[in-house]
Amino acid sequence: MNEAVHEHIPYLKRCIEISYEAREAGNTPFGALLVGPDGEIVLEQGNIEITESNCTGHAETTLMERASKLYSKKELWQCTLYSSAEPCAMCSGSIYWGNVGRVVFALSEKQLAILTGAHEQNPTLDLPCRVVFSSGGKPIEVIGPVAELEEEAALAHRGYWT
Repeated sequence: MNEAVHEHIPYLKRCIEISYEAREAGNTPFGALLVGPDGEIVLEQGNIEITESNCTGHAETTLMERASKLYSKKELWQCTLYSSAEPCAMCSGSIYWGNVGRVVFALSEKQLAILTGAHEQNPTLDLPCRVVFSSGGKPIEVIGPVAELEEEAALAHRGYWT
């Protein structure tokens, strides 16, 4: 396993657990968390779009809404947002505007599109978060997909989209 990726594994595994919790609660299987500069998990969030009838209720966007009420942009720049899957364009925008300095994800948007197919609940955009971030004026670091966990993250989606 890549030593640089090794430190991210426990956080990504928790995101995958959160994605299962979201699925069990009746939502789509996605999970995210925010880690402070000291390595402490400060927020966790699963998708809520179905149970709360909220089309923007993705894990990352909801997490960023909560985080922006609790932390300054200066504090958020020092944080890392972890996600079970690559943030979509909407979520990437919320991360960008929220000012989180680093994003780490397990499952790529390309692999997610294969899993979801043409399912109306997740009309996946082929717009990687790196492209969204690179269109802005700040250097958000992106790590992912994390190959060691891509299949594990995909398992939460198996059978959901059919």
